[in-house]
Amino acid sequence: MKKALAACAALAALAGATCCRSAAPAPQAVQGNSSAVRRIQFSGYEWVVKSSEGRVGPGPNYFSDGGDNVTVDDRGRLHLRLTERDGRWYCAEVVSARSFGYGTYRFYLDTPAEALDPQAVLGMFTWNDDPAYNHREIDIEVSRWGRADNQNGQFVVQPYTRPTNVVRFQIPAGLRATTHLFTWRPDGVFAQSFKGHAAAPEPGSVIRQHNFTQGIPRAGGENARINLWLLAGRPPRAGEQEVVVSKFEFEELPP
Repeated sequence: MKKALAACAALAALAGATCCRSAAPAPQAVQGNSSAVRRIQFSGYEWVVKSSEGRVGPGPNYFSDGGDNVTVDDRGRLHLRLTERDGRWYCAEVVSARSFGYGTYRFYLDTPAEALDPQAVLGMFTWNDDPAYNHREIDIEVSRWGRADNQNGQFVVQPYTRPTNVVRFQIPAGLRATTHLFTWRPDGVFAQSFKGHAAAPEPGSVIRQHNFTQGIPRAGGENARINLWLLAGRPPRAGEQEVVVSKFEFEELPP
């Protein structure tokens, strides 16, 4: 993610909108020696927990692989936390060990969207450190991007600088359980958010959906990722934050 803060701020000024990402001067890679990297099991898959000694993207922020920031509870749910220690804020990210490719990526969120501080960003996405095809980045993000009156959800097929690549929407208040998915095909990306937890929405439960048909990245070597981070590395106004993701599913495209 190599997006300039200046560009982000300029987009945010347009018609009261926000940009889709904060700047990240360093690639969103797991830092450190592979032998020391923490790994967890979540939803039947192995995930690497990101950590960094210095500030890295997105944000930039400090990332911790400790139990204060990333845990899986006895119900198998993933907990990501923003924590403060000795005046430094730490963020959380997990990276699937497996590369999935084309198919449906489904994330079951167990935290109300309105509970997130305006500075916090929850990302559910694909990413490859190789910059080809804009890092093969497809995003579903929950954030108000630093402004309490902003809409709190968006779908993005990078690059976000193309207006047709970003769809903003409002996740209604009072919803603890929501499902967010995208189906990635060679010719398109269909993104959808809806109320409740299910593989497909019940009638009337769709919050927003959109079909992207231009600039679709080609699959290859990307990983699924879930992260919780701070816009421009600035502390949350409401103190420490937690997000719970009860399940992740991947479904291959039908033959």
